[in-house]
Amino acid sequence: MTAIRQPAVAGMFYPADPDQLGLDVRDFLRTAPSSSLRPKALIVPHAGYVYSGPIAASAYATLKDIAPLIRRVVLLGPTHRVAVQGMALPDTDAFETPLGQVMLDTEAIRAIAQMPQVVVSAEAHAQEHSLEVQLPFLQSVLKNFTLLPLAVGMATAAEVAEVLESVWGGDETLIVISSDLSHYLPYAAAQFVDSKTTRSILDLKQPIAHEEACGGTPISGLIIAAHKHHLTPHLLDLRNSGDTAGSRDRVVGYGAFAFCAENEHAKH
Repeated sequence: MTAIRQPAVAGMFYPADPDQLGLDVRDFLRTAPSSSLRPKALIVPHAGYVYSGPIAASAYATLKDIAPLIRRVVLLGPTHRVAVQGMALPDTDAFETPLGQVMLDTEAIRAIAQMPQVVVSAEAHAQEHSLEVQLPFLQSVLKNFTLLPLAVGMATAAEVAEVLESVWGGDETLIVISSDLSHYLPYAAAQFVDSKTTRSILDLKQPIAHEEACGGTPISGLIIAAHKHHLTPHLLDLRNSGDTAGSRDRVVGYGAFAFCAENEHAKH
């Protein structure tokens, strides 16, 4: 019998009704800027869709041309509710959203399960939104893929990079880092901090601190991997909740980035 991780934030971060959810995601994607990039990795925000959906869509829209190649998504996000030593796998066989089930990648799980920084924690995944909110976008853009979901807790950037290296794969593997940027600063202060963080990411400089990005550790691990694999980061969108759907008194920053092989542009 298949063990399924049920959605925890459907109806809160995104619609619980599958028709409405599908419609919303398609609308976000339809209005996202077109791009000729062919990314190996993405950094995508993970707030409620009313706040960060348009920014997330700018990342997922870059997959249009390469979506048929992608068969596996390695998805890393920070833990928000449960403290974890290392990087946590779930204890399930699939993740479910209102759009259906995504099976976990058993081969990739086997490849990393014995690494000392990898643990299994049902609790870390049960209520965690940072991974869940990415799935409806992935389900809408990709046709048939398996998932390697990792909730990143107290780990080093080098430990993250080691895990990424072991499942790096080829064109069939997409890496997604789920992270927002600054949290609860006034609008102008957030713009200042987020622009500095963006420059660090574009310059492939780490560490990215947790005050700069809640997924700072997985972003830093990706930066290490990007150096090794000669990936170039591209900024797709940079906004905050004051730009999308909230007050400008205390905002959360959102950035979308695509990491591409240096010669990987669509042929015109």
